[in-house]
Order: sequence, then C-alpha cells, then structure tokens
Amino acid sequence: MSSLGVSSHTRAWMLMGANLLCLPAAHAVCRFQSTVGPSFGVYTSSATFPLDTTGSITYRCDAQPQLSTLTLDLSAGGAGSYFPRKLQGPSSNRLNYNLYLDATRLLIWGNGSLGTVRYGPVFPVNAVEVTVPIYGRIPAGQAASAGAYSDTLVITMTF
Repeated sequence: MSSLGVSSHTRAWMLMGANLLCLPAAHAVCRFQSTVGPSFGVYTSSATFPLDTTGSITYRCDAQPQLSTLTLDLSAGGAGSYFPRKLQGPSSNRLNYNLYLDATRLLIWGNGSLGTVRYGPVFPVNAVEVTVPIYGRIPAGQAASAGAYSDTLVITMTF
C-alpha cells in the first residue's frame, strides 16, 4: 500500500484510465481542392463599363467527430494595398482592380482589416466540397498600355 492507501496495482489502472481520458480529439483536416483565378481577358481603356469576371476557390474538410470553424483570407497582392489592388503590366504600368465576396462587388475580400471582409467563419460540412466564388472587377476609364497584366495573391485557410 502506498501512503495514499492505494495499492500499486490500483494506481497503475488509475494512471492508464487517466491516459485514456486524455487522448487528443480528432481535428478537422481541411484542404484546397482547386482554385480558379479570375481571368479578366482583354481590357479596353475606352470602355465605359467596368470589366467583371469570376473565379473560385474549392475546399473540403474531413474530420470526426466535430469540425471547427473555417475562414479564408486573401492577401493585398503585389502592390500591398486593398484599396485598390493593382495588376502589374509592362514596365511600370498598372491597372486598378479588386476582388469581392459578393456578386454586387461591394464587399472587398481581404483579411478582415482595413475595411475588408473575410470568408467565414463558417462551420464546414464534413466530407463535402464547397466552392466559393471570387468576383473580380477592373474599373472603367483607366489608361493602359498593351501587354499582359497580373498580380499574385496568397489565400490563407484557417481552421
């Protein structure tokens, strides 16, 4: 008997029971299934309407027994600004653009800071692919030199 009045045999069982109760809970495993970046096509400086496009992010979460919440953030891009983001063209030419969470193109998709919004938090459904649209817009009336324009963004998934 130990000084606590519990035999060595009983203490071993109590410790094993404590270890069984402390097993880590299953965590969600979420991953990107695919991303389709918004492709604006041909921009015409003389156009009187903005150039709109869409892209998408598809993700899937697998977990048992419980899923955590999930958020998706978009970075500001190469120009380091959300207001507006900038597509880099030939030489130092740039075109203002932005990416939105809504089809009306009012909610600028960012990281939740500086007036931007993030996707989520949502409770993802287990083992279901979810496709989130990305709405893009280049405002009309910008002077642009001919050539290819692009930007690089980082998508951050937090769960």
